[in-house]
Amino acid sequence: MDIGLNRALMDIYGSMYEKEGSRHWWPAENDFEMIVGAILTQFVSWKNVTTAIENLKRENLLSIEGICSANIEILEELIRCTRFYKQKAKKLKVFCLHVESRYRGSLDKMFENDLYDLRRELLSLYGIGKETADCIILYAARKPIFVVDAYTRRVFGRLGYFKEDESYDNMQRFFMDNLEHDTELFNEYHAQIDGVGSKYCLGKSPLCPECPLSKICKI
Repeated sequence: MDIGLNRALMDIYGSMYEKEGSRHWWPAENDFEMIVGAILTQFVSWKNVTTAIENLKRENLLSIEGICSANIEILEELIRCTRFYKQKAKKLKVFCLHVESRYRGSLDKMFENDLYDLRRELLSLYGIGKETADCIILYAARKPIFVVDAYTRRVFGRLGYFKEDESYDNMQRFFMDNLEHDTELFNEYHAQIDGVGSKYCLGKSPLCPECPLSKICKI
C-alpha cells in the first residue's frame, strides 16, 4: 500500500462523506432483491429498476423459486421498463436456476465460497460481468471487493487518477492496493462516488461549485 495514496483516497472519501453523509446503499429489502437490482440496473436508471422490482413483488415472483418457475414471457413483460428486457429476463433465469440446482436455492450456501472462487463462478454465468459480479460480492455476500463503474472513471479521471479509457481491472486494482480491505469502507466509498457522479460530476455541465471535490479537481 502506498501511504501517500491511502491518505489522499481517505481525504477524498472524507470530503464526500462530510457533504452527503451515509448513502445507505444498496437500497434493497434483502440480498436477493439486491442481486435482481444489480442485474436490472445495467444501462438504465434506478427509477426504472425500482418499477420492475415492484412489478415482480406484485406478482409474487421476487424470489429464486418465483423466477425459476415464472414463464419467461411474463418475466420479460414485468421488467420491460429496464431496457434489454429479454436479455435481462434470461440473466435472472440463468442465475436463479444456477443457485437452485447447485445450492438448493440458498444464497447463504453460495456465499460461503471464497471471494475469488465466488467471483469466478458469477462471471461464468450468462450476462454477469465484472461490475455486476462485484456488486453482488460486496453488497449481498458482504465480502471486501471494490466496485468501479462509469462514475468512478469520470470522477477519478477528473481528479487526475485515471485515463478516459482506463480499464476496469486497473481502476479496481488502484483502490484495492491503496485502501484497507474493509467491506463497510468499500460499500460506502463506492456509494459516495456514485452520489458525486450522479449529483455533481455530471457528464455534461458538471456542477463544480457545489461538488465536495471541487478544490482538488483538475477541470
